[in-house]
Amino acid sequence: MPASSSTSPNPAALPSLTDFACFYLYGLTNNPYQQSTDLESFGQLYRLVIGEHGGVGLASSFHPYQLVNPAGVTVWYAAYAQLYAQPNRAALFEAMADEQARFVVAPPASFSEFHVWPDTRLTSPENPVFSHYIPFVLPFLVRKGPAPLRWDAELANAGGEAARLQPYLDAVNQAIRFVQPSPAFVLGFGEFDEQQPERLIERFMDCRAMLLSR
Repeated sequence: MPASSSTSPNPAALPSLTDFACFYLYGLTNNPYQQSTDLESFGQLYRLVIGEHGGVGLASSFHPYQLVNPAGVTVWYAAYAQLYAQPNRAALFEAMADEQARFVVAPPASFSEFHVWPDTRLTSPENPVFSHYIPFVLPFLVRKGPAPLRWDAELANAGGEAARLQPYLDAVNQAIRFVQPSPAFVLGFGEFDEQQPERLIERFMDCRAMLLSR
């Protein structure tokens, strides 16, 4: 991170969480909660999925039921709060906006525990298939900007043709291996809506029939 500033920033000038978008890769694995200290690989994954946008990667993958802690705080908010707590936070936020700087933070220990939402469809008793194909999420907190996300640009370039998109998906799957080794694989990419968290659950439910047929 940049050197600490000796001046206190004006809080009113700092971006709020609404200036960021909460994105994630989602997929299936046999161990959803894994961490890595390989900052270079996190940076490579961020560039491959997000592209030229400043923001924050979290140094962990999660089960969806770990994304919101018992206090109702999301991992994305926790990442924002960790940057805000830095004495040089003004420089950090400015670098994300002006230089598309990317940072990595370790999630607080409170996110290691499972906290089942009111939507329980990913629990084993309700859907046993998710005890074998276990959902995982890799979060990204991204500073909003006009440029398209790399993921969206690749989808557009593929023109809806799965064969044309496959090399990119293969690259993404290879890029997660440092934190989600095989047999984990990516299903897709989405944006987390704190007001409608069940949309994340729906993404996994959409592939349930495919998993049951295996």
